[in-house]
Amino acid sequence: MSDILRVLLVEDSATDAKLVVRDLLRMGRHVQFERVETAKAMGAALDTQAWDVVVSDWSMPSFSAPAALAILKEKGLDLPFIIVSGTIGEETAVEAMRAGASDFVLKDKLVRLRPAVERVLREWREREGHRQSEAALRTSEARFSRLAESGVIGIAIADVQGNILDANETYLKMLGYSRDELLHGAIRWPDLLGDRSLEQLRTGGVAPPWETEAFRKDGGRVPILVGVAMLEYPQCIAFIADLTERKQAEVGRRRAEEALRESERQLRQAQKMEAVGRLAGGVAHDFNNVLSVILSYGEVLLGDMMPGDPLRADVEEIRKAASRAAGLTRQLLLFSRQQVAEPKVLDLREVLASMEKMVQRILGADVDLVLVTAKSAGRVRADPSHVEQVILNLVVNARDAMPMGGKLTIETENVVLDEGYAQEHLPAKAGPYVMMAVSDTGTGMDRETQARIFEPFFTTKEKGKGTGLGLSTVFGVVQQSGGNIWVYSEPGRGTTFKVYLPRVDAELDVVGPHPAPATLRGTETILLVEDEDQVRTIVQSILRRQGYRVMAAADGGEALLLCEGHPEAIDLLLTDVVMPHMSGPELARRLVAARPAMKVVCMSGYTDDTVVRHGVLEAGVAFLQKPITPTSLARKIREVLDSEKARPDAP
Repeated sequence: MSDILRVLLVEDSATDAKLVVRDLLRMGRHVQFERVETAKAMGAALDTQAWDVVVSDWSMPSFSAPAALAILKEKGLDLPFIIVSGTIGEETAVEAMRAGASDFVLKDKLVRLRPAVERVLREWREREGHRQSEAALRTSEARFSRLAESGVIGIAIADVQGNILDANETYLKMLGYSRDELLHGAIRWPDLLGDRSLEQLRTGGVAPPWETEAFRKDGGRVPILVGVAMLEYPQCIAFIADLTERKQAEVGRRRAEEALRESERQLRQAQKMEAVGRLAGGVAHDFNNVLSVILSYGEVLLGDMMPGDPLRADVEEIRKAASRAAGLTRQLLLFSRQQVAEPKVLDLREVLASMEKMVQRILGADVDLVLVTAKSAGRVRADPSHVEQVILNLVVNARDAMPMGGKLTIETENVVLDEGYAQEHLPAKAGPYVMMAVSDTGTGMDRETQARIFEPFFTTKEKGKGTGLGLSTVFGVVQQSGGNIWVYSEPGRGTTFKVYLPRVDAELDVVGPHPAPATLRGTETILLVEDEDQVRTIVQSILRRQGYRVMAAADGGEALLLCEGHPEAIDLLLTDVVMPHMSGPELARRLVAARPAMKVVCMSGYTDDTVVRHGVLEAGVAFLQKPITPTSLARKIREVLDSEKARPDAP
């Protein structure tokens, strides 16, 4: 309470006003007052100042207490109002009290003014407080009503035994019950309170919020957050928040985080495989040049030896070893996607049908082969020999996983991979595919093994039982064909490899062997361009042995000079692909522009995509994969010379 008593005096007598103030000072408080004697002055005072009490004379020449009361009501002010008069009668005073006056005091008994002011102020404060409380209660009730009707939170009145006595619509909707079912006792909540929560309610009146599940009418469950407070024992009020959306968001976030981690793992794996692939391709290139020399000289030596020559067996072993090494480099090139592919439009059902007997021989009698090929399976564009390599490697891998026999199932079907699958299986792309699944009932693999199976030279087989290149070759072929491969396996429950190749809408290509030339010999003029000295020497020797006239150059510049100085016809250009300063395809385009009749064969120990795929295959030029042998070289040269077209498009 303030030490200042602010009094508005409605009084026309200055003397009487001083008497009133003097009496009020006995209250021990500083009195701040203003005297007014007209309605206008009173209105202005009320507008500019806050007052604790109004003390008014009953009757004045131009104003009166009833008129002052009317002004207070007009302004909506509820202030203690005390009448001071020397003429007012008791009946008049009672009427004034009914009109809103708080008390009245006769002027000849002003000593009663101070107690009257104290009393009415006290009563006014008390009345203003049982009003503020009511307003606060009404506000609280309105807020609670809005909360109950908001649909944000469920509210239930229950007893500590779990009987639901009343509830808002949000709670009923949350559990799928009607209000009529609630009123007939259909809803119970046996797990509303545990022992600990019940004890907390009894002792403290509140049980801290906890998460649980509520049972819906249809048998489903709703994750909820519950807070309970005691009303009048045994009743309590429960506030129930539906956590379904939050739980779903948490699940979605966890899945997104897991997908991100898996994507990062797959990206790291893809980068590692890419780096290893580049290394493998470079190694294969160098080895293929070396193997070209070994194989070629070995075959030349064998051709020159008599059948009973004691060294013939030794040379044969050298040739066999080089052939095995050539097989390894071929697998490395397949893995690193640097093997030249000759894609054709294929039907996987036909490929599998043609290989069925071979696959069964590989599996043996103790493994059942089941082919499940969809009649409507689409077509793919891939190198036929590469697809066969994929099937054979997966079959061999499955056979090794079933040492005691089992079942191998190969199935094909059309599938459409959506964006969700693509995001979870990088670097797969969404779209239509033909899926080929190879499933065995073998030993299976753990997650650690699965993470490494496509790495070159990784193997779980005994030493000497495998090179570790089979599945890496499969990986490379599938990637080179624009597809993807995924493995699903559990220890003791077998393995499934799923190969996805892009589906194409095109006519099938006729796939068949090239007819063998009638002879491997010839008399045409060949321009040989090869930067590896040993390879150039043996290739020149092979060609001359077959009767050809050979002009040899170490690079593109030297080849151009030879052509400028040779006015006669040059029937064929045999060139390496990757050479310093000028690639083989570029050299071919320049020479063919000047000699349109000249045919071209490109050869390489590995294939650089930008040089070979776009520079050779798309131009329709023949290609010879190293390592070469006298037979493979002579056959390819004769095929090209006898063909209708084997020239690159001129620039």
